Amino acid sequence: MSSDRVPTQFAASLIRMTRERGYDLAVVLRSAGLDFDPLDPDSEGWRPEISAMQYSRVYQQTLSLLQDETFGLHPKKVVSPGAFRMMCYCIISCGTLGRAIRRATEFYRTFFDEEAQLYANFSQRHARVGYRDMGNRGAHQVDAVDAYGLSIWHRFFGWLTGRPIELQRVDFVGEAPANIEKYEALFGCPLYFGQPANLLYFDSEYLKYPLVHTEQSLQEFLRTAPYQLLTMTRESHEDSLVTQVRAMIGHDFSQGFPSFDAISNALHMSAPTLRRRLKREGTTFQQLKDNCRCEAAKRHLSRPELSINAVALQLGFTDPSAFHRSFKKWTGQTPGEYRAQHLPVEQDSA
Repeated sequence: MSSDRVPTQFAASLIRMTRERGYDLAVVLRSAGLDFDPLDPDSEGWRPEISAMQYSRVYQQTLSLLQDETFGLHPKKVVSPGAFRMMCYCIISCGTLGRAIRRATEFYRTFFDEEAQLYANFSQRHARVGYRDMGNRGAHQVDAVDAYGLSIWHRFFGWLTGRPIELQRVDFVGEAPANIEKYEALFGCPLYFGQPANLLYFDSEYLKYPLVHTEQSLQEFLRTAPYQLLTMTRESHEDSLVTQVRAMIGHDFSQGFPSFDAISNALHMSAPTLRRRLKREGTTFQQLKDNCRCEAAKRHLSRPELSINAVALQLGFTDPSAFHRSFKKWTGQTPGEYRAQHLPVEQDSA
């Protein structure tokens, strides 16, 4: 799974759920911008991968229909509707990543059977997080679905802390796949197969990292999920204060921005200190807001069902002309020029 592509089978599993519950598949496919049936590999135009944005649209449509917010964090098990959402609200007030993971495991242990539970074990050197073996070791070859579950948790931990989590190793219960290099590129660490559990290993020092998000930024995250997690890469950001601030600014601006004071308080530093440290990293809070808003604008403009005025509202602009001026300042193009240039490319390459 690359940073902007998702296996079609992930979308197929969500679409299958909507079909089984009697919903019209055409509505879901149309909303996602898919021109083929993900459930039928023999259908015309079928592709093994779709864009992260298309998958996110399938997810959001399924969420709307089924009220299921599991994120597919255990993709081979069906977890009760709203479980991941409620787990997020349970852990967002935890001070550190270690406490958040502990609370997440307790949440799943309390409400779900053993097969759907998250496992965690911490030592002085290593943190191990994943899923226990349920007697199926070596019964299958590792596939993209196995990797997806662990990768999304890995990226979610990075989102919580606003910085990348470097993995030391990843264990899989199944046997090595034929295209092992794709999995190595996904995790960027040694992979071990035929192991007792599917586990992520990382340095225990990461457990001390503070969470940089609030309920407000969590709400924004859930409204646009899982796009942010799917497009995260190890190379996409550095372990810096800028990364943490960008993560807290988020991707959904329809309700405004978190204030500078709110962000400085969440980072446990004074406003002057935060301002000084951002300057040391070569930027300002205003520049970061503009960059995040510009990225969000480009994503929204890739959605043909949204008018440009609707995009302006999504970005918090009450005056569409102000959005036009700002976008021209950011990119050198008007929103219409950008859409005309990029929308056909997005549709053809998806």
